[in-house]
Amino acid sequence: MSCFSRLLAAGVLAAGVLHSSYSLAATPCGHSPAHEAFDVQALKSELMVTALSCSAQDRYNSFVAKFRSNLLDQEQKLNTYFRNTYGRSAQREHDDYITQLANVQSEKGLSAGTIFCQQRLAMFDEVNALDTTEDLANYTEAKDVTQPASFETCAAPATPSRATRPAARKTRSVRKA
Repeated sequence: MSCFSRLLAAGVLAAGVLHSSYSLAATPCGHSPAHEAFDVQALKSELMVTALSCSAQDRYNSFVAKFRSNLLDQEQKLNTYFRNTYGRSAQREHDDYITQLANVQSEKGLSAGTIFCQQRLAMFDEVNALDTTEDLANYTEAKDVTQPASFETCAAPATPSRATRPAARKTRSVRKA
């Protein structure tokens, strides 16, 4: 295999990994309430990671105070998505998502090194300039915010009815004579 072929294969592999790891905006269903909720949660997490890494907690607190009702609404939409998608394990899956989100964003910050704060602190100025929740939704959709995985946010899969669930395995008792 030539050097060019190896580089091309590595590039395709890297692009596939990046696409599968970080692409939420590319869902085929366009704009949906869950999609917006994932975007807002990712922005909120990225701002939190930035605040903690760059000693900007006051700026993060200002963002949360300004958009508190919208952030709570988006959190409720996420809760609904996870409940509809994962049923009884919704809280665990939601918690895992939040943890993965913070981890991926922290790793991105660590890999950027000392330039991270210079790059990310400007986001606080950008969100501070927003006036409405619609502005925030448009900002989050346009911003390339890191996600840990790609979630299908068009609609949660339907919960199987009793008729479509696999039947419980029946066991027979064998009597010995």
